Amino acid sequence: MAWLGAIMLAGHAVPAAAQMASDPTVTLEAASDERRRGLDWSDGDPVLRGTVSVPVAQGLSLDGAATTLWGSNRHGDADAVIDLGATYMRQLGGWRLSAEGRYHLFPGASGANGDGWGYGEVGAIAGFSLGPASMDLAARYAPRQSAIGGDNLYLSASSAVGIPGTPLTLSGHVGHSSGDVRDAPRATRLRPDGGYWDHGVALDWYRGRWSAGLRYANSSIDGPASRHAGASLIARVGLTL
Repeated sequence: MAWLGAIMLAGHAVPAAAQMASDPTVTLEAASDERRRGLDWSDGDPVLRGTVSVPVAQGLSLDGAATTLWGSNRHGDADAVIDLGATYMRQLGGWRLSAEGRYHLFPGASGANGDGWGYGEVGAIAGFSLGPASMDLAARYAPRQSAIGGDNLYLSASSAVGIPGTPLTLSGHVGHSSGDVRDAPRATRLRPDGGYWDHGVALDWYRGRWSAGLRYANSSIDGPASRHAGASLIARVGLTL
């Protein structure tokens, strides 16, 4: 199955030098849906996900994730999405400053190996922690690419707080997507109703290697485009190896 191969690739295709720097962190997860920036990527179907993160130098890590999509209408009937990238982080006083780059591949999408559907983006994040609470401001930009019908800018603010005396963390976010449209049908992949807002809240439980959570996701998209962008409650469970 294509999705199984994608998860194996993300979990094992790690450079030897990276493995020498540190053992990778691997997480396996199951979720009732795959929502990104308020948009449904799996047509409401449950998904399986494998992720790996490998430190390769001080502040620098390589990471990959593979998520089943089971024939996503949004992404050319792709069987999965594979996210590959790198993150560089520095701590300056109480601030965490990060820069990242990601490329998203869509195995099984229309065309050989999903050609024409993959796209890349870069991002910058500034975060601050105070006790059990943290806040992050982020900007992520996908330059003009034919796969997404133009360019795409996503601005977001998120916060999280650990509930004292419990293994629970409460978090929330709000984000806004905008960009230039050159090919309207392709642009609907990331902005089905033009510029829009999304928001969500989540409650997560962590105990040793296990985690579980509930997440509420919604967006400002209405009309016909809201079919896969309306309110949704998503459950997940994960294991870190």
